[in-house]
Amino acid sequence: MDAASCCRVFSTQRCRFPLRRLAAPPWSQPFCTESSGGLSAASISKRRSRGPVMAAKKAEQDCLLVLGAKQEDGKYKHTVDLPKTTFGLRANSVVREPELQKLWEENQVLKRVSERNSGATFVLHDGPPYANGDLHMGHALNKILKDIINRYKLLQNHKVSFVPGWDCHGLPIELKVLKSMDKETLGALTPIKLRQKAAKFAKATVDAQMKSFKRYGVWADWSNPYLTLSPEYEAAQLEVFGQMVMKGYIYRGRKPVHWSPSSRTALAEAELEYSENHVSRSIYAAFKITNPSKSGMLDEFLPNVSLVIWTTTPWTIPANAAVAVNPELAYAVAEVQSVLLSESTSGGKKKKVGSVLSSEKGKLFVIVASDLVTTLESKWGVKLVVQKSFPGSALEHCRYVHPVNGNECSVVLGGDYITTESGTGLVHTAPGHGQEDYITGLKYGLPIISPVDDEGNFTAEAGQFSGLSVLGAGNAAVVKYLDEQYSLILEEPYKHKYPYDWRSKEPTIFRATEQWFASVDGFRNAAMDAIRQVAWVPSQAENRIVAMTSGRSDWCISRQRTWGVPIPVFYHVDSQEPLITEETIEHIKAIVSKKGSDAWWYMTTEELLPDKYRDKASEYRKGTDTMDVWFDSGSSWAAVLAKRDGLKFPADIYLEGSDQHRGWFQSSLLTSIATTGKAPYSSVITHGFVLDEKGFKMSKSIGNVVDPVKLIDGGKNQREEPAYGADVLRLWVSSVDYTGDVLIGPQILRQMSDMYRKLRGTMRFLLSNLHDWKLDNSVPYSDLPKIDKYALFQLETVVASMKDSYENYQFFKVYQMLQRFAIVGLSNFYLDVAKDRLYVGGRVSFTRKSCQTVLTAHLLYLVRVIAPIMPHLAEDVWQNLPFQYTLQDGSVAKFVFDLKWPEKNEEWLSVPKDDIDFLGIILELRSEVNKILENARTGKLIGSSLDAKVYIHAESSDTALKLKELSSASNDADALHRLFITSQVEVLTTLNEETTSSVSYTGKFSDPRTGDIWIGVTRADGAKCERCWNYTRDVGSFHDHPTLCARCYGVIDLQPQPAAAAVS
Repeated sequence: MDAASCCRVFSTQRCRFPLRRLAAPPWSQPFCTESSGGLSAASISKRRSRGPVMAAKKAEQDCLLVLGAKQEDGKYKHTVDLPKTTFGLRANSVVREPELQKLWEENQVLKRVSERNSGATFVLHDGPPYANGDLHMGHALNKILKDIINRYKLLQNHKVSFVPGWDCHGLPIELKVLKSMDKETLGALTPIKLRQKAAKFAKATVDAQMKSFKRYGVWADWSNPYLTLSPEYEAAQLEVFGQMVMKGYIYRGRKPVHWSPSSRTALAEAELEYSENHVSRSIYAAFKITNPSKSGMLDEFLPNVSLVIWTTTPWTIPANAAVAVNPELAYAVAEVQSVLLSESTSGGKKKKVGSVLSSEKGKLFVIVASDLVTTLESKWGVKLVVQKSFPGSALEHCRYVHPVNGNECSVVLGGDYITTESGTGLVHTAPGHGQEDYITGLKYGLPIISPVDDEGNFTAEAGQFSGLSVLGAGNAAVVKYLDEQYSLILEEPYKHKYPYDWRSKEPTIFRATEQWFASVDGFRNAAMDAIRQVAWVPSQAENRIVAMTSGRSDWCISRQRTWGVPIPVFYHVDSQEPLITEETIEHIKAIVSKKGSDAWWYMTTEELLPDKYRDKASEYRKGTDTMDVWFDSGSSWAAVLAKRDGLKFPADIYLEGSDQHRGWFQSSLLTSIATTGKAPYSSVITHGFVLDEKGFKMSKSIGNVVDPVKLIDGGKNQREEPAYGADVLRLWVSSVDYTGDVLIGPQILRQMSDMYRKLRGTMRFLLSNLHDWKLDNSVPYSDLPKIDKYALFQLETVVASMKDSYENYQFFKVYQMLQRFAIVGLSNFYLDVAKDRLYVGGRVSFTRKSCQTVLTAHLLYLVRVIAPIMPHLAEDVWQNLPFQYTLQDGSVAKFVFDLKWPEKNEEWLSVPKDDIDFLGIILELRSEVNKILENARTGKLIGSSLDAKVYIHAESSDTALKLKELSSASNDADALHRLFITSQVEVLTTLNEETTSSVSYTGKFSDPRTGDIWIGVTRADGAKCERCWNYTRDVGSFHDHPTLCARCYGVIDLQPQPAAAAVS
C-alpha cells in the first residue's frame, strides 16, 4: 500500500462529518487542533511572565471551565490526563522566529551540524542577485528553495556549506549613483569617485538584502559571502579571462552588437528583454536597377525596373551596402498596371502610399519573390502582372543605385534567413546594423557602415541626417527623403517583437563598434556535449539551453561603462594595436588581487605594465572598456567553488529562474567549458516567475505587489496586511510547482496560514500528550494493537514517499502529503480516537503507553519532515520537547537539526497486507457510520456519538468474522466502538425484520471487497459514566463509586495526583 493510498483512506471527502461534532466528552475540548483553544500572543507573553506555578493554576482553571465542573461533581478531574505543554497554539512569529534565529546563530548550529556530519560534501552554488534594490517575491522564492534543499541535505548527513553571493558591478548601480547627484557634483565627477560611490551603494544594498534573507530563515555563511567587487573575486575573474585569451577565444573586432542608446553601451543577449508590443515604421522601398548582371535578362524593363525591399528599420537605409536574395527562391519581374486606391492605403491612419505608386511617371516594373506577388497586390492595393520569372541566383551582381547617396551597389546571395514569410523576398543589407547582414557582408567584402554615435544619433557620415535620433526624428527623415526621391512604395506601422534594454526599458539598436568578443564557435561543441551530461530540472529546460547555446553568436564581453572589472588591455597610441599578453594579464591580476580593480583607474600605465614593457609605457594607453557583468557572475565557479575550502568544483546544483538559461547558467557554462572543458554544475534547477493570484505580473502601479517583508512582519494596517511569519512564506514556496510560473496573493496566503495553524495544532497535540513520557515506557512493536501498527505503517510509508519527493526536488508533493497525512488523516482519525485512551484510559495503562509510543514516533518523524520547509516551527517544537532525545553517539539533541532523517523501519512495514486492507475498509465504514450518527443527532435521538450504540451486519461471513474479532478485541484500542467513538458496537449474526424495524436510523455500506454491510444506530445501553461519558451496563455496580464504569473504576486508584498543569 503506497502513501497515496494511505492518505486516501483518511480523505475528508469520505468523512464529511468531523468527529468532534459527534463525540464531545469533556476532555476532548482543550486540544481540538482546529478549535479556538489557542492563546493570543499577549496572553502567552503574560503566562510566561507569571512563571510556571501561576501559569499552571490558570491552566487548571481553564480546564475546569471547559469541563463545566462544580466543586462537588469534579471529584474525578485529577484522574483525567489532560494534555500539558509549554508550546503555544499561536506562533507569535514576529517575536518567536527572530528568537530562534538568534539561538541558531549564537550556537553556530549550521556550522556545527555540517562539520559533524560524516557524509559527502554537498554544494548548491548561489547565483548572485543584483545589489541594486529591495528584495521581491522572486528573490524569496529562489533563496527559500535553496534553503529547503540545503536543510534536507543536512538531515541526510551531508556536509553543507552555502556561500551567498552578490553581483555588484554594472550599469544599474552606476545609473542609480549618477541619478543621486546634482549637476555640480556630476561636473566634478571622476571615474574613481564614481566607482567609490558605486561600491558604497552596492555594499549598503548587500547589507540590506542580507538582513532580509536572514529573516526568511535562510541558513548560509553570512559572515563570508562572495561579492563580485572584492579584490580576490576580481582577480579570479581576470584569471579566467586570461586563460581564454591564451587559448585564442578572446578577440577584438568591429561588428554589429546590441547597443543601448539610453545606456550608451553594448549589451549581451542576456541583458535584453523583448517587448511584444513594439511598433516600428515599416516601409516598402524601390531601388532602381542600373546594370543587370546577365546580359539581356532585364534589358526590356530598363530603366523602369527596381528591386523592392521591406524593412522595419528605415534609419539603416543610409548604411545600405547591398540587397540580398535567396538563390533557391523564384523571383519575378511584375508590372504595376493599376493602382487600386482604398481608404486604408490612400488616407487611412495605418498605411501611407508612397510617391512611386501615386506618381504618373510611366511604366513601373518591380522585382519580388514570385510567391509573394498575390500578397503584395493586396498589401499595396495594386494589380501586379508577372512578365518574367527566374531563380534568385540569376540576380547576383546586378547593380542598383543607392537611394540616398547615389552610389552603385550590388545584389548578393544571402542565406536561408531570406524567406517568403514576410516582406518581398529581397533583403536590404547593412553589415553595420545586422548579424546576418554582417555575415553576408564578410562573404562579399562589403563595407561595414554604421553612421550612428553612442547616443543613437546619426553622425556626419549620414550627411543630411546628421544629429537626428535614429529611433525618432532620424527615422522619420529617412522615410520622408525616400518618398521625395520616388523610392517609397508604402509605409505602415508594424507591431512585432523587439529587443529592449532590460535596465532602462528603452529600445536598442544593432550598431557596429569595436568590441571585445569571446568566440563561442571555438568551444560550442564541447558546451553542447557538457549540456547533455547535466541533469536538468525540469527536463524540458535542457531543450531551452540547447537552443540558446547552439544558436548564439560570439559573446560581446566589453562594455563602455566605468563601474566594472576592466578589460586588461593597452593600446598603442599611434597604431591602436592592443597589447594583451600572458605577462600583462598576470601582472594586472596580481595588482587587482591586492588593491582591487580601482587600481586600473588610479595607477599610471607605467605602473600597470610589467617590467618588460615599462620603458615603452609612453607608447601605450589604458583601455577604458569594462567586462560584461555576465562575465563577472559567470566566473563565480572559479572565484568561489575552486578557491574556497569546504566547497567543490563542479557544484552539485545551480538553482535560478528560468531566464537564466540565457544568463548565468549560460555564462557560467561558457567560461567553464572554455577554461576547464567541463560544466560548472552537475544539476540545474529552474523556477518560474511569481505572479499575483490572477496570473498577472506584479506592478506597483496596479497595486498587486506582494512584499515579502510585509508578508512576514505585517504592514501598517495589520488587519489588511497581517504578519504571517517566515514559515508561512516558506510553506507557500513548498506548496507551488515552481517549474512554472507561480501565484501568490491574499487568498493564497490565508490558505497557507490556515494550513500552518492546523499543522502547528497537530504538533501541539503530540507534544501535549507526551508530557509524562519516558522512553523507557515504549511498548515493543510486537505488542502494539493493530490500530497502532497500522498508524506506524502509514507513517513509514508516507515519510518514505516524502523522502522521494525531497530527493526529486518536488516539494509541492511533500506539501500535499503533509496536508493529507498530518492534518487531515492524523487529526481526523488516529488522534481523534486516541483521546479516549490518552485522557481517561489510565496513566499507566497499556493502551495509553502504546498510544504514546506511536505519538512519539509521529512527533520524531514529523518534526524532521517539516524541518527543511518550516525550520522555525520544527525548532519551536524541539525546544518544547517534554523529554530528552539521545543521539546514537550518546549526546543529547539540543536542536532539531542535530537529528538525521529517519532511517527506514522495515518492521513497521511488515504489517500483513490483509490487515492493512481491512483496516482501510474499517475507516471507510467509519465514514458511513458517521453519516448515520449525524442523522441520529439531527433527529434528537442522541447528543454526542457516545450516546449511541451501533449495530452492524455483514452479508459476507468472512467480513462478519473479522468485524467480530475487532468488536471483541483483547485490547481496548482495537475495539470497534473505540474506532467509531461510540459506547457500543454489536455485530449481528443475522438480520431480521424485527431488528430492522426497531432501529430508526439505518444505512448501508457497499464495497466489492466486503459485500453489503447494514448499519443501524440506537441509544446506547446502560448508564453514562461520569468520568469518561461512555455508556455501560456496569455503571452503578460499585458502591464507593456508583457513577463510574468498570474501566474507570479500575484506573482511578492507580492515578497519582498530578502536578499542576502547565498549558500555554
